Amino acid sequence: MTADELAELFEGRTRLVEKLADREDPLRSAHDVIRALSEDEKLEALDAHPAIGARKLSARSAAEQGTDDDAETLAELDRLNREYEERFGFRFVVFVNRRPKSELVPILRERLGRSREEELDTAVDELVAIAEDRWRRS
Repeated sequence: MTADELAELFEGRTRLVEKLADREDPLRSAHDVIRALSEDEKLEALDAHPAIGARKLSARSAAEQGTDDDAETLAELDRLNREYEERFGFRFVVFVNRRPKSELVPILRERLGRSREEELDTAVDELVAIAEDRWRRS
């Protein structure tokens, strides 16, 4: 898999993507590669992803996040995303798996109660789950 193909799966050409591109089976080794990343490299990979409910999305993200555009839900996601980024210092990443945005609000609320270390581990795991799903569907 090339760096360009991986960049599409991971929403950008980050240092994570560059390191994965050197692997024979990049998605299978993604968790090992992520564990070896510096915190800055993990944050770069997470922050490449669009916020849940954002208006500017890649075609893939837009399809995955669906069309649940209820104004109240979008406003709550916006508020919670800001709170999350202020608390943890990186973007909230979740494997949407074609669920409506309204189902993501309680997940975001629950994850706000975690420690930063727990949340960083969860967020990078979600990042890999997204990429694996995108690869299966491509």
